[in-house]
Amino acid sequence: MKFKYMYIDESGDLGFNVNSSKYIIITALVIDDYRELDKIVKNMRRNKFKKELTHMNELKAYKLHDYIRIHMLKKLNAIPNIKIYHVILQKSKVFSDYLKSDKHKLYNFIAGKLAHNILMNDISMDIKIDKSKGNIFLQKDFNDYFKRKLEESSKEIKCKIEHGYSHSWSGLQFADLLAWSCFQKYENNNSTYLETLNVPQEFYTIWN
Repeated sequence: MKFKYMYIDESGDLGFNVNSSKYIIITALVIDDYRELDKIVKNMRRNKFKKELTHMNELKAYKLHDYIRIHMLKKLNAIPNIKIYHVILQKSKVFSDYLKSDKHKLYNFIAGKLAHNILMNDISMDIKIDKSKGNIFLQKDFNDYFKRKLEESSKEIKCKIEHGYSHSWSGLQFADLLAWSCFQKYENNNSTYLETLNVPQEFYTIWN
C-alpha cells in the first residue's frame, strides 16, 4: 500500500452578504514526501528570502510579495508525483437555505465534492487541514464526512485526518497558496499564478 500526504486549504469566504466573495475554492495538494516542501520553506527562510520573511510566522499567500509566490509555485514543478485538486463553488448558484445558514455544513459539502473526485486505490493517506474548525465535534463531523466521500470513490484507501495551524506544516502553506492562486483565476480573472504550474491539476466546478 502506497503512502501519501494531503494538505487542504481554502480561499474565499463562506458568507452570502454584499461584501462576500463570489467564489469559494477548496484545494488539496497531494505529495509523496512532505520533506520536499519543508526543504523549500527552510531555504526561503534561511537564505533566499530571509529578510522578507523574518517577521512572518507563516507564509500566507495574500501577504507575500508576488515574486515569492511565483518562486514557491515554480518550486512545486520540480517535485515528482505531485498532484493538485481544486473544487470551485460559485456562490450565486447556492439556493439551499440549509447550506447558506450553516457555514460548517457548506464547507463540508464543498470538501465532500473534492473528496468524491479524488480517485486513489490502495493508498494510505495522512491528511492535514487548517484548524479553522476549533470545536472538536465540528472536526469530527468534517472527518467522518470527508472520509466517507473518499471511500465512496476510491478502493482500499485508509486515511488519518489531523487539524492544525498552518505554521506547523509547510504543506498547508503551499495549499493556501494554491487555493489563493485558483481563487485569483475565478474571482479576479487572473490566471497568472496557475499558469506558472506545470504539475497535474484537476478542477471540479459544483453546479456548472
